[in-house]
Amino acid sequence: MLKIAFLLFMSAGIPVAVAMAGASLVYILWTGNLPGFVVIHRMVSGVDSFPLLAVPFFILAGNLMNNAGITNRIYNFALALVGWLKGGLGHVNVLGSVIFSGMSGTAIADAAGLGTIEIKAMKEHGYSTEFAVGVTAASATLGPIIPPSLPFVIYGMMANVSVGALFIAGILPGAIMTLLMMLTVTYYAHKNGWGADVKFQWPRLIKALVELLIVCLWPTLLWIAVDDFGAPAQPAVLVALVILFVADKIFKFDAVLPIMTPVLLIGGMATGLFTATEGAIAACVWAMVLGFFWYRTLKWKMFVKVCLETVESTSTVLFIVAAASIFGWMLTATGVTADIAAWVLNFTKEAWVFLLLANLLMLFVGCFLETTAAITILVPILLPISNQLGIDPVHFGVVMVLNLMIGVLHPPMGMVLFVLARIANLSIERTTMAILPWLIPLLLSLALITYWPATVLWLPKIMQ
Repeated sequence: MLKIAFLLFMSAGIPVAVAMAGASLVYILWTGNLPGFVVIHRMVSGVDSFPLLAVPFFILAGNLMNNAGITNRIYNFALALVGWLKGGLGHVNVLGSVIFSGMSGTAIADAAGLGTIEIKAMKEHGYSTEFAVGVTAASATLGPIIPPSLPFVIYGMMANVSVGALFIAGILPGAIMTLLMMLTVTYYAHKNGWGADVKFQWPRLIKALVELLIVCLWPTLLWIAVDDFGAPAQPAVLVALVILFVADKIFKFDAVLPIMTPVLLIGGMATGLFTATEGAIAACVWAMVLGFFWYRTLKWKMFVKVCLETVESTSTVLFIVAAASIFGWMLTATGVTADIAAWVLNFTKEAWVFLLLANLLMLFVGCFLETTAAITILVPILLPISNQLGIDPVHFGVVMVLNLMIGVLHPPMGMVLFVLARIANLSIERTTMAILPWLIPLLLSLALITYWPATVLWLPKIMQ
């Protein structure tokens, strides 16, 4: 009855959160075994979670970065670093998404923020609209893979897995995806005879490389000061930040401070200075410091608008989580998850076969359900089977999120697809066709990450 009610609601076009909560209520009222207030009780309990506090703060941090002019700085930095290569703006598109991924945590924020700048610039330099849209869509999938990541927060809460471990696990897969996308851009550049989009200038490249070197050396030198010389951690961080701001004032760096966002976030979690939730708050504070006081590009009127947008986005995400909480509980209580697990395990006890079937299922589901809804529905069903087959839950989480990110590029429910179609003024059909060639690097990345667990688990193990 529970499954039938849910499918009926979904087929009627009812939003997935309402369909999950409504199906649970109908089942409880139909059987009469439990009072109806159990639905409300379980929904409230589902969002009464400390890790979920990270959701509104990561959304707010991404919105602040988008509205404070940070995206222009990231674009200019990426342009200086790789814009002189053949197919330069394609490489800039990918590299810009890598950097912005360390701030937003969502594919939609990446597509809507940097995507607007990148597509306009690529069209002005003679690239076809389809190519610009395709590379922008593919690179937007990096947002939830490279930390921070909202889907990882939701998965970590549902699967009872460390969010910090998931964040660290996404770094190497994100690097693999970046490499394959840039190789794809290189292929199209040689095929179509594209040249560089900006003139090669040593001073500009050296400045960008110096900024990159500073971002890499800053946490390394800080670690040496604390670990080898015994400097107190918090005062050392404060002094290092003051030095960083002074250097930025003197040398007028383009993007050192924005790029430091993921460094501070991952460094703080890896060293135990704060949890993922506290890191989300730190990311918001950092974005406000940069927007209000350092670059002075963020105004109070804009800040209020950003906060209202964040409230709207957060309420949508948490309502889905709340509805999935009662629905997942009912699936377990009625034995649905156990029946599915038994059926799958009777069909195969090989982990690689299960991962293949799970990938196909998640790719399909990702085309029809919003990412948060898909995670909250699939985790209670697939994770118990994954655990029985000895698949690491962190590895499975990264595989699940990447599958669902590929799904957001396709109709009928691909949100990135609709965002880019509006930005580029293309029809949904043309936008879909533009994205199709970019499935090749994405699916290759998925295959590598699925069947080579070391790509996911190596960094979390060495950072333990």
